[in-house]
Amino acid sequence: MANITVKNIPDDLYKNLQYFAAINHRSLNNEIIVCMEKSMRGRRFKTAQFLDKAQEIREEIKLPYLTDDKLNSIKQEGRL
Repeated sequence: MANITVKNIPDDLYKNLQYFAAINHRSLNNEIIVCMEKSMRGRRFKTAQFLDKAQEIREEIKLPYLTDDKLNSIKQEGRL
């Protein structure tokens, strides 16, 4: 496993890390690792997976696709 050193941590951030480590019954090192994991989780996604999930949600809620023609029609109805 790799090791890193973090320098110049602001005092208030350090105190918060200590506090959360204590209430979560973790060492300061483990609390920092958990915070880093949480901050990076879910940020990377593959486009195909994202589009598949969007299609799945679209099918679940059964909304019609909004095409340019449909949007223009709705706009015109609102202007009458």
